[in-house]
Amino acid sequence: MRNRSRRSRAVLAIAVAALLGVAGCDASGDNSPAPKDATAKAQPSPKPPTWNRSPKSMAAVGDSITRGFDACTVLSDCPEVSWATGSDPQVRSLAVRLLGKAGAAERSWNYAVTGARMADVPGQMALAAAKKPELVTVMAGANDACRSSASAMTSVADFRAEFEDAMDTLRASLPKTQVYVSSVPDLKRLWSQGRGNPLGKQVWKLGICPSMLGDADALDSAAILRRARVQDRVEEYNTVLREVCAKDRRCRFDGNAVFEYRFGTDQLSHWDWFHPSKDGQARIAEIAYRTITARNPVT
Repeated sequence: MRNRSRRSRAVLAIAVAALLGVAGCDASGDNSPAPKDATAKAQPSPKPPTWNRSPKSMAAVGDSITRGFDACTVLSDCPEVSWATGSDPQVRSLAVRLLGKAGAAERSWNYAVTGARMADVPGQMALAAAKKPELVTVMAGANDACRSSASAMTSVADFRAEFEDAMDTLRASLPKTQVYVSSVPDLKRLWSQGRGNPLGKQVWKLGICPSMLGDADALDSAAILRRARVQDRVEEYNTVLREVCAKDRRCRFDGNAVFEYRFGTDQLSHWDWFHPSKDGQARIAEIAYRTITARNPVT
């Protein structure tokens, strides 16, 4: 009985020594692979960025500026020089910069209409959505301010509702399509640049932006007040564009870059001295490209 007890203690001692030896190897940094945790979960792969700086297709909606109005001939559209989708090498449109010349011809579409106001943009957006573009550009609002009189301008509330409608129209079918929103240009700046050209003022009399350009040489208090009202409304529109866009994680506003751009005579149409020339279209394309390809949105 005593011998059996001794043998049991000996076996136990050997077992304890073996266990301590194993523990010692692990503690001393043995290179043997550690046992895998069967319950460990694979780490999820990083999510792709929300904003794609290299979209593969695009559509444009908006007004006469996006149609290249008066950039080639008087009172005519010239979509080949459009800042958004044009093919003219002097402009290097946004589509050409993003997609290349061949890609721009095959995978960009222009649904802008000369004279369009924000109320028309939801319908244009529906047409654009049918093409399933990865990017849609929006440039509208100048015609909401350019009315027969300052009192006829689109209200800020209606402008907001119409832009929200346009965004909702797109999102109903394309929740992941990106949107670039251009600010409305500084109409008062355009008036101040063009009013010194006799030809331009004659063209203005044909009905181009009467609320700002009417009685171009008038500097009486009523004219000054009228232009100030138009200018204030443009700034309010730009605030709406910024605020509505900010609510959509796949929307980028230009940070008022187009509004703040100091268009000079070289950037204005030499037919009406109000709409962008080819050079002006190129400047707008540069602003759009810079905003879309930036690592972070403009704040």
